[in-house]
Amino acid sequence: MQCRLMICFLQVMKVEEGMTPEIYATSVVPIGAMFAMTLWLGNTAYLYISVAFAQMLKAIMPVAVFVLGVAAGLEVMSYKMLSIMSVISFGVLVASYGEININWIGVVYQMGGVVGEALRLIFMEIFVKRKGLKLNPISVMYYVSPCSAICLFLPWIFLEKPKMDEHGPWNFPPVLLILNCLCTFALNLSVFLVITHTSALTIRVAGVVKDWVVVLLSAVLFADTKLTLINLFGYAIAIAGVAAYNNCKLKKETSRDTSDDSNPESSQRQESQPLTSR
Repeated sequence: MQCRLMICFLQVMKVEEGMTPEIYATSVVPIGAMFAMTLWLGNTAYLYISVAFAQMLKAIMPVAVFVLGVAAGLEVMSYKMLSIMSVISFGVLVASYGEININWIGVVYQMGGVVGEALRLIFMEIFVKRKGLKLNPISVMYYVSPCSAICLFLPWIFLEKPKMDEHGPWNFPPVLLILNCLCTFALNLSVFLVITHTSALTIRVAGVVKDWVVVLLSAVLFADTKLTLINLFGYAIAIAGVAAYNNCKLKKETSRDTSDDSNPESSQRQESQPLTSR
Protein backbone atom coordinates (compact mmCIF):
# COMPACT_ATOMS: atom_id res chain seq x y z
CA MET A 1 0.00 0.00 0.00
CA GLN A 2 2.82 2.41 0.88
CA CYS A 3 4.62 1.65 -2.40
CA ARG A 4 1.46 2.25 -4.43
CA LEU A 5 0.88 5.53 -2.55
CA MET A 6 4.42 6.75 -3.27
CA ILE A 7 4.43 5.62 -6.92
CA CYS A 8 0.85 6.22 -8.11
CA PHE A 9 -0.35 9.16 -6.03
CA LEU A 10 2.67 11.04 -4.68
CA GLN A 11 4.80 10.07 -7.71
CA VAL A 12 7.93 10.22 -5.58
CA MET A 13 9.43 7.17 -7.28
CA LYS A 14 9.07 5.46 -10.63
CA VAL A 15 8.69 1.76 -11.33
CA GLU A 16 10.90 0.36 -14.07
CA GLU A 17 9.01 -0.81 -17.12
CA GLY A 18 9.34 -4.18 -18.80
CA MET A 19 7.15 -6.37 -16.60
CA THR A 20 5.04 -8.80 -18.64
CA PRO A 21 2.35 -11.28 -17.53
CA GLU A 22 4.70 -14.17 -18.34
CA ILE A 23 7.51 -12.76 -16.22
CA TYR A 24 5.09 -11.99 -13.40
CA ALA A 25 3.68 -15.51 -13.39
CA THR A 26 7.02 -17.32 -13.66
CA SER A 27 9.17 -15.06 -11.48
CA VAL A 28 7.25 -12.62 -9.29
CA VAL A 29 4.68 -15.16 -8.06
CA PRO A 30 7.37 -17.61 -6.76
CA ILE A 31 9.21 -14.72 -5.10
CA GLY A 32 6.00 -13.51 -3.47
CA ALA A 33 5.12 -17.02 -2.31
CA MET A 34 8.55 -17.53 -0.73
CA PHE A 35 8.35 -14.11 0.92
CA ALA A 36 4.99 -15.07 2.40
CA MET A 37 6.45 -18.38 3.58
CA THR A 38 9.31 -16.51 5.27
CA LEU A 39 6.95 -14.14 7.07
CA TRP A 40 4.54 -16.85 8.15
CA LEU A 41 7.04 -19.40 9.46
CA GLY A 42 9.49 -16.82 10.80
CA ASN A 43 6.85 -14.94 12.79
CA THR A 44 5.32 -18.17 14.09
CA ALA A 45 8.72 -19.18 15.46
CA TYR A 46 8.59 -16.25 17.91
CA LEU A 47 5.71 -18.01 19.69
CA TYR A 48 8.10 -20.78 20.74
CA ILE A 49 11.63 -19.32 20.92
CA SER A 50 13.15 -16.05 22.05
CA VAL A 51 13.97 -13.18 19.71
CA ALA A 52 17.69 -13.55 20.41
CA PHE A 53 17.77 -17.27 19.66
CA ALA A 54 15.71 -16.77 16.49
CA GLN A 55 18.26 -14.17 15.37
CA MET A 56 21.08 -16.61 16.05
CA LEU A 57 19.40 -19.27 13.93
CA LYS A 58 19.07 -16.75 11.09
CA ALA A 59 22.87 -16.69 10.88
CA ILE A 60 22.60 -20.01 9.01
CA MET A 61 21.05 -18.11 6.07
CA PRO A 62 24.25 -17.93 3.94
CA VAL A 63 24.58 -21.71 4.20
CA ALA A 64 21.05 -22.25 2.91
CA VAL A 65 21.54 -19.70 0.12
CA PHE A 66 24.85 -21.26 -0.94
CA VAL A 67 23.55 -24.86 -0.92
CA LEU A 68 20.43 -23.93 -2.91
CA GLY A 69 22.56 -21.77 -5.20
CA VAL A 70 24.83 -24.71 -5.97
CA ALA A 71 21.77 -26.88 -6.66
CA ALA A 72 20.37 -24.22 -9.01
CA GLY A 73 23.70 -23.74 -10.79
CA LEU A 74 24.17 -20.18 -9.53
CA GLU A 75 27.08 -20.96 -7.19
CA VAL A 76 30.24 -23.01 -7.65
CA MET A 77 31.41 -25.34 -4.89
CA SER A 78 34.92 -24.53 -3.67
CA TYR A 79 37.05 -25.44 -0.68
CA LYS A 80 37.05 -21.82 0.49
CA MET A 81 33.26 -21.49 0.47
CA LEU A 82 32.88 -24.95 1.99
CA SER A 83 35.15 -23.89 4.85
CA ILE A 84 33.14 -20.71 5.41
CA MET A 85 29.86 -22.66 5.42
CA SER A 86 31.35 -25.08 7.95
CA VAL A 87 32.35 -22.21 10.25
CA ILE A 88 28.86 -20.69 10.11
CA SER A 89 27.18 -24.04 10.74
CA PHE A 90 29.51 -24.79 13.66
CA GLY A 91 28.80 -21.40 15.20
CA VAL A 92 25.04 -21.88 14.97
CA LEU A 93 25.34 -25.35 16.51
CA VAL A 94 27.38 -23.97 19.42
CA ALA A 95 24.87 -21.15 19.93
CA SER A 96 22.01 -23.67 19.91
CA TYR A 97 23.85 -25.89 22.38
CA GLY A 98 24.09 -22.94 24.75
CA GLU A 99 20.37 -22.17 24.57
CA ILE A 100 18.72 -22.78 27.95
CA ASN A 101 15.06 -23.05 26.93
CA ILE A 102 15.23 -24.59 23.48
CA ASN A 103 11.96 -25.50 21.78
CA TRP A 104 12.34 -27.71 18.73
CA ILE A 105 8.99 -26.70 17.27
CA GLY A 106 10.19 -23.11 17.17
CA VAL A 107 13.50 -24.23 15.68
CA VAL A 108 11.67 -26.07 12.88
CA TYR A 109 9.52 -23.01 12.15
CA GLN A 110 12.56 -20.75 12.10
CA MET A 111 14.51 -23.09 9.82
CA GLY A 112 11.50 -23.20 7.50
CA GLY A 113 11.55 -19.40 7.40
CA VAL A 114 15.27 -19.48 6.61
CA VAL A 115 14.69 -21.90 3.73
CA GLY A 116 11.87 -19.67 2.43
CA GLU A 117 14.11 -16.60 2.52
CA ALA A 118 16.95 -18.49 0.84
CA LEU A 119 14.61 -19.63 -1.94
CA ARG A 120 13.36 -16.06 -2.34
CA LEU A 121 16.92 -14.81 -2.82
CA ILE A 122 17.65 -17.61 -5.30
CA PHE A 123 14.50 -16.78 -7.28
CA MET A 124 15.50 -13.10 -7.21
CA GLU A 125 18.91 -13.91 -8.64
CA ILE A 126 17.38 -16.09 -11.36
CA PHE A 127 14.89 -13.29 -12.02
CA VAL A 128 17.68 -10.76 -12.56
CA LYS A 129 20.18 -12.97 -14.41
CA ARG A 130 17.93 -15.05 -16.64
CA LYS A 131 14.88 -12.86 -17.17
CA GLY A 132 16.85 -9.69 -17.92
CA LEU A 133 14.70 -7.37 -15.78
CA LYS A 134 16.43 -5.38 -13.05
CA LEU A 135 14.30 -3.69 -10.40
CA ASN A 136 15.14 -1.48 -7.45
CA PRO A 137 13.82 -2.56 -4.00
CA ILE A 138 10.81 -0.23 -4.21
CA SER A 139 9.77 -1.71 -7.55
CA VAL A 140 10.24 -5.21 -6.15
CA MET A 141 7.93 -4.40 -3.24
CA TYR A 142 5.43 -2.84 -5.65
CA TYR A 143 5.16 -6.05 -7.68
CA VAL A 144 5.73 -8.67 -4.96
CA SER A 145 3.60 -7.31 -2.10
CA PRO A 146 0.15 -8.05 -3.63
CA CYS A 147 1.18 -11.61 -4.43
CA SER A 148 2.57 -12.11 -0.92
CA ALA A 149 -0.63 -10.74 0.61
CA ILE A 150 -2.72 -13.28 -1.30
CA CYS A 151 -0.37 -16.13 -0.34
CA LEU A 152 -0.69 -15.15 3.32
CA PHE A 153 -4.45 -14.62 3.14
CA LEU A 154 -5.28 -18.11 1.89
CA PRO A 155 -3.68 -20.11 4.75
CA TRP A 156 -4.95 -17.51 7.23
CA ILE A 157 -8.53 -18.39 6.33
CA PHE A 158 -8.06 -22.08 7.13
CA LEU A 159 -5.44 -22.04 9.90
CA GLU A 160 -5.42 -18.73 11.77
CA LYS A 161 -9.00 -17.46 11.45
CA PRO A 162 -10.64 -20.43 13.26
CA LYS A 163 -8.28 -19.95 16.22
CA MET A 164 -9.03 -16.23 16.31
CA ASP A 165 -12.78 -16.90 16.27
CA GLU A 166 -12.43 -19.21 19.27
CA HIS A 167 -11.09 -16.34 21.39
CA GLY A 168 -14.11 -14.14 20.83
CA PRO A 169 -14.23 -10.74 19.09
CA TRP A 170 -11.14 -9.66 17.24
CA ASN A 171 -9.07 -6.90 18.76
CA PHE A 172 -6.68 -5.14 16.38
CA PRO A 173 -5.06 -2.03 17.89
CA PRO A 174 -5.09 0.26 14.83
CA VAL A 175 -2.25 2.48 16.05
CA LEU A 176 0.00 -0.52 16.69
CA LEU A 177 -0.75 -2.01 13.27
CA ILE A 178 -0.12 1.28 11.47
CA LEU A 179 3.18 1.79 13.29
CA ASN A 180 4.19 -1.78 12.43
CA CYS A 181 3.45 -1.21 8.74
CA LEU A 182 5.33 2.09 8.72
CA CYS A 183 8.37 0.51 10.39
CA THR A 184 8.44 -2.29 7.82
CA PHE A 185 8.17 0.14 4.95
CA ALA A 186 10.82 2.43 6.47
CA LEU A 187 13.18 -0.54 6.77
CA ASN A 188 12.84 -1.47 3.09
CA LEU A 189 13.09 2.15 2.02
CA SER A 190 16.22 2.71 4.13
CA VAL A 191 17.89 -0.30 2.51
CA PHE A 192 17.15 1.16 -0.91
CA LEU A 193 18.49 4.60 0.07
CA VAL A 194 21.64 3.23 1.71
CA ILE A 195 22.52 1.12 -1.33
CA THR A 196 21.77 4.08 -3.62
CA HIS A 197 23.99 6.56 -1.77
CA THR A 198 26.75 4.21 -0.56
CA SER A 199 27.32 0.60 -1.61
CA ALA A 200 26.31 -3.00 -0.95
CA LEU A 201 29.23 -3.28 1.48
CA THR A 202 27.68 -0.65 3.75
CA ILE A 203 24.35 -2.43 4.00
CA ARG A 204 26.02 -5.77 4.67
CA VAL A 205 28.18 -4.33 7.45
CA ALA A 206 25.12 -2.58 8.85
CA GLY A 207 23.27 -5.90 8.73
CA VAL A 208 25.90 -7.58 10.91
CA VAL A 209 25.75 -4.70 13.40
CA LYS A 210 21.94 -4.87 13.36
CA ASP A 211 22.02 -8.58 14.20
CA TRP A 212 24.12 -7.97 17.30
CA VAL A 213 21.90 -5.05 18.38
CA VAL A 214 18.78 -7.20 18.05
CA VAL A 215 20.32 -9.99 20.14
CA LEU A 216 21.53 -7.68 22.90
CA LEU A 217 18.39 -5.52 23.03
CA SER A 218 16.13 -8.56 23.18
CA ALA A 219 18.11 -9.80 26.17
CA VAL A 220 17.48 -6.47 27.90
CA LEU A 221 13.83 -5.95 26.94
CA PHE A 222 12.33 -9.45 27.08
CA ALA A 223 12.26 -11.55 30.22
CA ASP A 224 12.21 -14.87 28.32
CA THR A 225 15.60 -14.14 26.74
CA LYS A 226 18.52 -15.50 28.74
CA LEU A 227 21.87 -15.40 27.01
CA THR A 228 24.77 -17.60 28.04
CA LEU A 229 28.45 -17.32 27.24
CA ILE A 230 28.12 -20.36 24.98
CA ASN A 231 25.30 -18.56 23.14
CA LEU A 232 27.42 -15.49 22.51
CA PHE A 233 30.54 -17.48 21.67
CA GLY A 234 28.72 -19.59 19.08
CA TYR A 235 26.98 -16.56 17.61
CA ALA A 236 30.32 -14.74 17.35
CA ILE A 237 31.75 -17.68 15.37
CA ALA A 238 28.72 -17.69 13.06
CA ILE A 239 28.91 -13.92 12.51
CA ALA A 240 32.63 -14.22 11.69
CA GLY A 241 31.69 -16.78 9.03
CA VAL A 242 28.94 -14.51 7.71
CA ALA A 243 31.44 -11.64 7.46
CA ALA A 244 33.84 -13.87 5.52
CA TYR A 245 30.99 -14.92 3.21
CA ASN A 246 30.00 -11.28 2.57
CA ASN A 247 33.63 -10.43 1.85
CA CYS A 248 33.90 -13.23 -0.73
CA LYS A 249 30.67 -12.22 -2.42
CA LEU A 250 31.70 -8.56 -2.58
CA LYS A 251 35.09 -9.43 -4.07
CA LYS A 252 33.36 -11.54 -6.71
CA GLU A 253 30.92 -8.72 -7.52
CA THR A 254 33.75 -6.18 -7.71
CA SER A 255 35.77 -8.35 -10.09
CA ARG A 256 32.68 -8.92 -12.24
CA ASP A 257 31.95 -5.18 -12.41
CA THR A 258 35.58 -4.47 -13.31
CA SER A 259 35.50 -7.00 -16.15
CA ASP A 260 32.22 -5.54 -17.43
CA ASP A 261 33.66 -2.01 -17.42
CA SER A 262 36.72 -3.18 -19.37
CA ASN A 263 34.47 -4.73 -22.03
CA PRO A 264 32.07 -1.98 -23.18
CA GLU A 265 30.77 -4.02 -26.12
CA SER A 266 29.61 -6.77 -23.77
CA SER A 267 27.89 -4.34 -21.40
CA GLN A 268 26.25 -2.54 -24.33
CA ARG A 269 25.01 -5.87 -25.66
CA GLN A 270 23.50 -6.70 -22.23
CA GLU A 271 21.79 -3.31 -21.96
CA SER A 272 20.25 -3.69 -25.43
CA GLN A 273 18.67 -7.05 -24.60
CA PRO A 274 14.87 -6.96 -24.43
CA LEU A 275 13.23 -7.22 -21.04
CA THR A 276 11.39 -10.42 -21.83
CA SER A 277 11.48 -13.97 -20.55
CA ARG A 278 14.04 -16.22 -22.16
